[in-house]
Order: sequence, then structure tokens, then C-alpha cells
Amino acid sequence: MNIEAQVKAKDVYQLRKQTGAGVMDCKKALKESGGDLEKACEVLRKKGIETAAKKQDRQASDGLVGSYIHMDGKTGVLVEVNCETDFVARTEEFKSFVKELTLQIAAQAPRWMAPEDVPEEILAKERDIYGEQVKDSGKPEPVQKKIVEGKIKKFYQENCLLEQEYIRDSSKSVRDLLVETIAKVGENIVVRRFARFRLGEDDNE
Repeated sequence: MNIEAQVKAKDVYQLRKQTGAGVMDCKKALKESGGDLEKACEVLRKKGIETAAKKQDRQASDGLVGSYIHMDGKTGVLVEVNCETDFVARTEEFKSFVKELTLQIAAQAPRWMAPEDVPEEILAKERDIYGEQVKDSGKPEPVQKKIVEGKIKKFYQENCLLEQEYIRDSSKSVRDLLVETIAKVGENIVVRRFARFRLGEDDNE
């Protein structure tokens, strides 16, 4: 049986349901993956990321402000997410993404949006701490440097929203979720700013 014959209508339907991609894209992905749904999803994801990357230079001046208050009334979140048009801002995909961000921020308490937003003095302090931790390890200096860089990467993943592990799927980051959403809606999306409030916390905590 050739690959063409292996592309079944039910598989196309299932792939569309999972990814939101068009019929022809789903058919092509299934052909490329030999009819394997999981591999076809990966094919679409890679293509979506490539397409989305081209959109990230486009101006985004519309969008929504999302909010979330935890059921105990002690944690609240505001986030501004921009897109290119009011049409996309009103879609379920975009609204869902904004909602997911509010839940992510409430649960994981990021301090900054991205690595480039971390103040230099804080980053330098972290490097010093990690350097001291490995200094007496007996490992060669190049290895120590790699360990320190690994710890810095972990610091970003814990403290920067876009680098954090997505709370609903540990296999992807919030940045991955952003890029996937750009691919789905066909417009650039920018997470502009956010604020998280926890009752009794100081602003610097």
C-alpha cells in the first residue's frame, strides 16, 4: 500500500481536530509521516513554528487585557496580550491563549517576561552564587562554566514567563505555546506586560 492510500479521511479529521490546521496541510503532513498521527502533528508543529517566526516582526497593536482572580481571593493577575487585528482578538484561540497565560502567571509567579528583561545586577549576582557553588568541585574550569550556564538557563526557566514550562504540558514552554498560537491565528502575537498580586506580598518579593 502506498503512502497516498494510507491517508484516511478519519485521520485527516482527527489531525484537524488536534491541530486546527487546514485539510490540505493535514493531508500533506500525514503523507510525510506515513500516516502516523503523532509524527504528523510534529510535522505541522515544525511548519507552524517556521511560519509563525516570519510573523513576529509585524506590528501588533490590538488585543486583550486578561484577568484572573484565584478562588481564595488572595492571588490576582492582569496580562496585556497584543495581536494585529480586532478580528483575531475576538477569536476563541486568542482568548484561550490569554486565559492560559493568566493561569500560568498565577501558578508559577514569573518575575520577568524574558531573559533579556532580567536586570544585569541580578544576573551577575546569580552567576557569582553559582560560581561559588562549583568552585571547589574539582572539575576543570570549562566544565565549571558549563555548569554555571546550565544553572543560569534553569534560572530563566523558573523566573521568565516565556521560558517557563507550560503548566498543562511539560513538553513545551510558554514560548512554544505562543508560537503555536501565532501559527493557528495567522497573526503576530506579543505578550506585552503582566502583573501578579498576592495578598500581603511586597512589590519586591
